[in-house]
Amino acid sequence: MSAATHVFDQLLAQEGVEEVLTLRSTFGFMAYHGGGLEEMTEVIAQAAAEKCGASYYGVHQPVGMEWHIPSHKVVREHSDALGAFLDHVDIVITVHGYGRMGLWATLLLGGSNRELAVHVGGHLRSHLPAYEIRTELEEIPKELRGQHPLNPVNLPPRGGVQLELPPRIRGTSPLFWDWEGPELNPHSQALVDALALAALTFER
Repeated sequence: MSAATHVFDQLLAQEGVEEVLTLRSTFGFMAYHGGGLEEMTEVIAQAAAEKCGASYYGVHQPVGMEWHIPSHKVVREHSDALGAFLDHVDIVITVHGYGRMGLWATLLLGGSNRELAVHVGGHLRSHLPAYEIRTELEEIPKELRGQHPLNPVNLPPRGGVQLELPPRIRGTSPLFWDWEGPELNPHSQALVDALALAALTFER
């Protein structure tokens, strides 16, 4: 087995990396690029899961660590927790962060379950009118579409949605540098509310 296949295993073994599993309903949220890598993705995904009683799986890197594992290399063979999550849920929303020039206020909904993408997109538009919501795969950069068959978002029986969030909606842009909390900033909280409502109202 090549060294590349062990990358996820090696990440989980690093000091300060936290693997989190909470099993609730069979609707799941994931944020396995959370913590220091794609900041606030794990906070948003966990908050949405808790709000609607969904399950959660995340990998949270410590501050200052930015070890990016391609999604198709996040494999259940190297994580009992990920395996338990994928065995439990039947549909998921994975939360990622990205940054692209000209897309600072654009949320991208990839993944294999296009019905769920449209459903989630409708709730996001209602809660976040200042943002552009893209649910058509052709309008999403190819590398952010989440279509690889080994991507964890596509492994549950009904697949899922890969949600890519720009810095602004995660509260990590200059727009919110003076936000003191402790609660989420209004944009991130509206996002959490939209995701939780979408999960609760999706017909399964």
